[in-house]
Amino acid sequence: MSGGAAVTAVAPEGVPVVTTGDDLAAVLTPVLEGATWPDGSRGLAEGDIVVISSKIVSKAEGRLVAGRDEAEREAAIEAETVRVVAERAKPEGGMLRIVENRLGLVMAAAGVDASDVPTGTVLLLPEDPDDSARRIRRGLHARTGVRPGVIISDTAGRPWRRGVTDMAIGAAGVTVLDDRRGQRDQYGHELQTTVIGVADEIAAAAELVKGKLSGRPVAVVRGMSRAVTTDDGDGAASLVRPPEEDMFRRGVSEV
Repeated sequence: MSGGAAVTAVAPEGVPVVTTGDDLAAVLTPVLEGATWPDGSRGLAEGDIVVISSKIVSKAEGRLVAGRDEAEREAAIEAETVRVVAERAKPEGGMLRIVENRLGLVMAAAGVDASDVPTGTVLLLPEDPDDSARRIRRGLHARTGVRPGVIISDTAGRPWRRGVTDMAIGAAGVTVLDDRRGQRDQYGHELQTTVIGVADEIAAAAELVKGKLSGRPVAVVRGMSRAVTTDDGDGAASLVRPPEEDMFRRGVSEV
C-alpha cells in the first residue's frame, strides 16, 4: 500500500518567558533541538518550517508600551493606524475598530494586544516582521546547522467567517504564495485565478498545536519542504493585497 502526503506539526514545551533584548534564536535553539517527532526523532531537519507567534518576537524587540487605561490603549492603537476600515460600539463600552496598520495588515485594534502582557501595558506588532524572520533564520542556522523556513504568525478574524485563524505576518526562506495560474487540472482546464496562500496555511496549521493558553508559542511544521527556499525570499509583506487589487478596500466607515 502506498503512502499519502502528510504534514506534521509539533509544538515543543519549554519556551522560557521572553523579555526585551532576548536573542530569540538563542532562546529557541535548545527548545527546538529537544522537539520530539512521532517517529521518535528529535530536533530540526532541513525542510522544516519554524512558526513563531508574533507576541514573543515583539516582547524580545521591546514593543511593550503603556496601556494603563482606555485612553492609553486607544492612543497606542491610533499610533499604529493608517486607515480606519470599519468600527462599531462594543456592548461593554468603547469602540471596536478594524483598521489598516502601518504594516498594511487589516486587523482589529491595529494588532495591538493587551493579553499575556504585564498589567498596564499593551504589545505592538514587530516593527518589521520579515526582517525579524530573517534574523531568527540566520541565528538558527548558525546554531543548528539547519536552515529552516521561518514564519512569524499573528491571529486575525475574517470578515465573512466566524472564528479567528493565524496568518503569516513575517517570513524568511518560505514560498509565501504558490501561483498555479496557467497550470491545468486533471480535466485539462487551465487555472485562471488560483494562487494559494501557502504561508498563511502553514501558520494556521501550526496554531492547531501551539497557542497562548498552552504556553507553546512556537511550532515546527514538517512535510512542506517544497515551500522552503535557500534564499530568504520576498517575505510576508508580499501577501498584502495592493490597493488596486482590493475589491473590498472601502469599509463601512467610508461607504
